[in-house]
Amino acid sequence: MSVPGILVAAPRSSSGKTTVTLALMRALARRGLRVRGVKCGPDYIDPAFHAAATGHPSVNLDSFAMGPALLDAVAGFAVRDADIVVAEGSMGLFDGVRAGEGRTGANADIAARYGWPVLLVLDVSGAAQSAAAIALGCSLYDRRVKIAGVVLNKVASARHRRLVEAGLQRVGIPVLGALMRDASLVLPERHLGLVQARETADLDARLDRLGDLAVEGLDCDAILAAAGGAVPVGAGALPCPPGQRIAVAADAAFSFLYPHQAAGWQAAGAEIVPFSPLADEAPDDGCDVCWLPGGYPELHAGRIAAATTFRDGLRTFAETRPVHGECGGYMVLGDSLEDAAGIRHPMAGLLPVATSYKARKLHLGYRVAHPIGDGLLGPAGLRLVGHEFHYATELTPPPAEDEAFCRVADAEGTDLGFAGHRRGRVTGTFFHLIALED
Repeated sequence: MSVPGILVAAPRSSSGKTTVTLALMRALARRGLRVRGVKCGPDYIDPAFHAAATGHPSVNLDSFAMGPALLDAVAGFAVRDADIVVAEGSMGLFDGVRAGEGRTGANADIAARYGWPVLLVLDVSGAAQSAAAIALGCSLYDRRVKIAGVVLNKVASARHRRLVEAGLQRVGIPVLGALMRDASLVLPERHLGLVQARETADLDARLDRLGDLAVEGLDCDAILAAAGGAVPVGAGALPCPPGQRIAVAADAAFSFLYPHQAAGWQAAGAEIVPFSPLADEAPDDGCDVCWLPGGYPELHAGRIAAATTFRDGLRTFAETRPVHGECGGYMVLGDSLEDAAGIRHPMAGLLPVATSYKARKLHLGYRVAHPIGDGLLGPAGLRLVGHEFHYATELTPPPAEDEAFCRVADAEGTDLGFAGHRRGRVTGTFFHLIALED
């Protein structure tokens, strides 16, 4: 589909990609353009901000976890009825895993596949002409990728901007905008990234402020003119639903469901029936399956423990129908959850695992898994690809093969042993599913 796109990326993390992306999205949407957001890589928080800025759903594109057919299906969903796609990168432009060309998970893979030029965000705090050397390196590193221009972020003064622009003029890379150093632009964060869009106070006002800054500081006409590329038509299919009516936990504690999963389920005719454990709601008894996404149950453990209607209803549901939990959902399916203060709260007791947020340790990376037995996600031996990002630890021993959900490896094939748990119709794992393959 010949909908033009632009990828907002940077040489490294914390350069201001999200600020520039949201500002550009809001400014273009104000012009009456149908803007669609894309997040490169395994991020389940930023797409909600994209949706708030544009008024339309955003999706993830991940060149490691998604095969070519699924990538094109998700990209096709993203550009449907759109005038322009604004994609946001993750980490640095070329950062990914060691894998074959086009399958590294790096932003550059997505830019190359769909021909989306890159708008490079440069954090120029502490640098002047040297910023041009970084931009030049990015423009030469991968010939598949075109750098359309740069946006300067955290500019200290008019003089500082002139010095940076002098360096970029020397190497022939256009400056398409600049944002001054402004601490008020920073969105609130917590341990897994930004505070969720649904929890960010005055989000609409914040987005309008960013839109104003884009109008003032970015050359939106030039950025629009630089956009390009295309997405193949009719290639691949979105994920199939695990049931016809799917009860999905959805509130501030359970919100990390990848948009392409929900879009695929609904496109296949399945109905998603949301319920809120924090409001002490049980899964709808008329549903075929129950799905507990990740989120922040560690911040709401006391309320979940006190939600007896939810916990009793979940146990009753699991007696006759499949239940699956991812990351935070997996923790809630366990016996107990220890919060940051060291208080242990009883959970659903459906899986033999106890977790702790007090004993924090970062777990981060892609996971390639093969289920031990047939289940909600498919038959034994199916290849599941997902991503793990959390600080919780398991207080109970690793699962034995007869109680494990799957055997997992990292992105480079290193065996990580058995993971997750299975008991009856209930399964759970710390990784978030992105794609599955027969």
